[in-house]
Amino acid sequence: MRRAALILLAAFSGTVQAHPSGVAGFVHPFMGLDHLLAMLAVGLWAAQLGGRWAWAVPLAFVSAMAGGGALGIAGMSLPLVEPAIAVSVLVLGLLIAARVRLRASGLALVGVFALFHGAAHGIEMPPQASRLVYSGGFILATALLHAAGAGLGLLPRARLAGAPVALAGAWLLVASVQ
Repeated sequence: MRRAALILLAAFSGTVQAHPSGVAGFVHPFMGLDHLLAMLAVGLWAAQLGGRWAWAVPLAFVSAMAGGGALGIAGMSLPLVEPAIAVSVLVLGLLIAARVRLRASGLALVGVFALFHGAAHGIEMPPQASRLVYSGGFILATALLHAAGAGLGLLPRARLAGAPVALAGAWLLVASVQ
């Protein structure tokens, strides 16, 4: 098993070195508590909603985030990006804790949040990075975090995660406006 893992690492090491912008894009959602909590919370809340909403909510987020990323990469800025991201964590935590069942309006809500997350990803793209590879990296990471959140959402007491997420969002909001 160890030998197989070493062979795989050796086989893909050149790919990682050849596309550092993809690695940077993929790692970005994992590097900030705000992004990490929001991505997991979207998946968790979507799992609570169930049915087609379990995939529609994360898909809406990823789609709108890609658009926000394109805006950020193009140099367009949205106002109050960091406070808006903190608000997204706070609101998503509250939605989970209270088991709020927004459906179509929930798609719009996560879409707005996703624009700000995407803009932050795009603005923080390293100058030497390939736009396409970097964007693909943060989109893939986001989808994986949504899937992890959805898995957590299937646990019997998943809604209990909402309160700590909301508290973290409140803390992030205070920190972002100081």
